[in-house]
Amino acid sequence: MNRFSSFTELTKPRITTFILMSSAIGFMFGAHLAPAWRWSAFLNMLIGTGLLASGSATLNQWYENQGDGLMRRTRRRPIPSGRVTAREALWFGIALSVAGFAELCIAVNVLTGFLGLFTLASYLFVYTPLKRVSPVSTTIGAIPGAMPPLIGYAASSGHLNFEAGILFAILFLWQFPHFYAIAWMYREDYARAGIRMLPVVEPDGDSTARRIVLFSMALVPMSLAPAFFSMAGNVYLYGALVLGALVLVTGFRAASQHTILRARQVLLASIIYLPTLYGLLALDRKPY
Repeated sequence: MNRFSSFTELTKPRITTFILMSSAIGFMFGAHLAPAWRWSAFLNMLIGTGLLASGSATLNQWYENQGDGLMRRTRRRPIPSGRVTAREALWFGIALSVAGFAELCIAVNVLTGFLGLFTLASYLFVYTPLKRVSPVSTTIGAIPGAMPPLIGYAASSGHLNFEAGILFAILFLWQFPHFYAIAWMYREDYARAGIRMLPVVEPDGDSTARRIVLFSMALVPMSLAPAFFSMAGNVYLYGALVLGALVLVTGFRAASQHTILRARQVLLASIIYLPTLYGLLALDRKPY
């Protein structure tokens, strides 16, 4: 059971759950372009996306296991703690990724499979190594991070359009206050591991706080786009305004006080924001 728990931990179940939630929302909005709701496509999309996300998380930890061993918050992960060897994690991650790609290509459609493959490749081969080079990695990493709604949309409709782009943009912008808050909270850990996050490169916190505010401000109008493009109704519209204000207020507080407490409040607000926004989208989705 301990071994099973260790391998499960490699897949980062909580993050994978967020990814599946984003994919499900994309599938829901793309479904109106299909003749009927297809449960088989939906379930296979979730399985394939879950496998790919789990494989990406595992391979990321394999790649970064030495750095993880230097950071207080990650040194107890399965590889640096010695519960799983790096070789075991490598093959486990490859197996999950291949299975996920095959599941999406064969059981859903080829477009969905290659969107999933692009997500994995850009995350592992561009974003992950770039973290040790430049703070721009956060922006680059937000691209694969925002792919799940596109994967879901393509799974149900077979193509992408402006609706999928809106869902992508919301998730893309949401990541910045979320991850900049994490970067500020654990900046000493990142510095110890040689990861060049923005608060490590510019430790005064001004640039980090400024970006939290700017991206939170950009998130508000983008989150309203589903209401203005007939994807959702007024309940969603007002709910999105409240949620956007919540993130923005915590962002302004973090800008005025560069403390871990304020960064944690931004993080908490962002964690509340995304599932609540998705819930409103699902409940107030306009019929086509």
